Amino acid sequence: MNILLIEDDIKLKKYISEYLQAYDYSVETIEDFDNVMDRVREVNPNLIILDINLPKFDGFYFLRLIRKIYTTPVIILSARSDEGEQIRGMELGADDYITKPFVVGILLAKINALLRRINEYKETEIDEYEINKSNDELSLIHESMKLKYKDVIVELTKNEYRLLNILIRKKGEIITREEMLEALWDDVSFVDDNTLTVNMTRVKKKLSDLGIENTIVTKRGVGYVFNKSNN
Repeated sequence: MNILLIEDDIKLKKYISEYLQAYDYSVETIEDFDNVMDRVREVNPNLIILDINLPKFDGFYFLRLIRKIYTTPVIILSARSDEGEQIRGMELGADDYITKPFVVGILLAKINALLRRINEYKETEIDEYEINKSNDELSLIHESMKLKYKDVIVELTKNEYRLLNILIRKKGEIITREEMLEALWDDVSFVDDNTLTVNMTRVKKKLSDLGIENTIVTKRGVGYVFNKSNN
């Protein structure tokens, strides 16, 4: 697996690189922060570790650019521990957010868990035709992690895709918030519950923008249900 580490702290960059390489990950880094996106295209990584405090532009700027083109999983590293900054990172499409200082073993565990979840989703993809049968013209395009409704195709972040995938797979069933958190992050203690709310709100808005209302019903204090009807 190829990881792109976007970090300007030389000592930390060396430490993380050597640690992950010891666990058989190939780690590429960036020296020229004037050409970050060129490096992303060149490396075409399986996962990106992105620092927020960078020269020229901050990591949030590059996260926006990455999400316009790629669905590559992104883990943010940041000294900014404020809850608002963490939510901002998730809203922009990050898959996880680790605050500095951190234990590098936790970073490795999160990388392993994130890549494992992606592989598991690929192995358990639902046939698109079956989704269309159950939900009229609403479908997930698994290869590119996009949402299709009629002739409109909408980009999804990794988390939005995962949420819709589990909701559609278990349509008509109540899925608890704990199940949703586990599907996204494995360990519910690693993430604030508000982050799930933020991501679910974004999913509902994307459905609403397509003219699909009341498909996801919130069961207050319990979880969510994906209805068969789009009306």
